[in-house]
Amino acid sequence: IELLKIGSTIFLKKGYKYGFQQFQWRNETEVTTTDDSVQFSASKQQDWFVNPVWNENGEPDAPIPSVPFFYTEVTGDFVFSSKVELEHKMSFDGCSIMALESDTKWMKIAFEATDYGTKAAVCMVTNGVSDDANGCDIDQDYVWFKLIRSGNGFSTHYSLDGENYRPVRVFRFPAGKTIKVGMSVQCPQGDSVTGTFRDIRLEHKTVSNLRAGR
Repeated sequence: IELLKIGSTIFLKKGYKYGFQQFQWRNETEVTTTDDSVQFSASKQQDWFVNPVWNENGEPDAPIPSVPFFYTEVTGDFVFSSKVELEHKMSFDGCSIMALESDTKWMKIAFEATDYGTKAAVCMVTNGVSDDANGCDIDQDYVWFKLIRSGNGFSTHYSLDGENYRPVRVFRFPAGKTIKVGMSVQCPQGDSVTGTFRDIRLEHKTVSNLRAGR
């Protein structure tokens, strides 16, 4: 079991017990680890979404904060990245990297099955209610994501090869100095789905260009 730290960058090299000592669960689930991955599942109707289409009473639906979320607390600027893999079964199955301040203030970039038969990089930002913005379609069973903070500016990025990243979204999101950052899996319609996370990195640094991600 090894946790490699070079400067302010933490790389998970092997194992879960040691490598994730500072991580904790929201909605804990069973986790499986290998030398280079963390894998866990979401069960039926586990989701986190505040519908922007208000209900018949003219009010937003209550949040559904039921997804398994494996996170650590991060203070200040950061770059968090991971390769995510998922065998999508139903619409809206997804795995994501996510940052959360509270039940009604959070963001994620998800590798999600859309409701029109594709898989896409979907960026969702919730501040009271959720928006729901589909990015590009992904024609493979894995993708690399980055979630970056610089002050109250955030950006999300995707890559098909782990080297060349393109921006999905750049946005302002006033948040506390310390927020929760980690990984989640969602299954709002099916019975269960399993996500795998590899090449996990948390860098405590400030990027000079949020859009470029570096």
